[in-house]
Amino acid sequence: MIDKKMSIGEIVKRYPETIPVFEKYGLGCVGCQAALFENVQQGAEVHGIDVDTLLSSLNQALEKDQR
Repeated sequence: MIDKKMSIGEIVKRYPETIPVFEKYGLGCVGCQAALFENVQQGAEVHGIDVDTLLSSLNQALEKDQR
């Protein structure tokens, strides 16, 4: 399960199926340097995205992949 304190870089590395979710929310920085140290909450705040909505979508992507 993904939580708001996990770094974007860590999530993308462990769960590449989340990349389209980040892109959907305008977080195209998954490959940039900021993603290495920026966590989900920070990324959501910087981009004006509700962190709970983003987390829900990310975790749904993991659930779909596990089916």
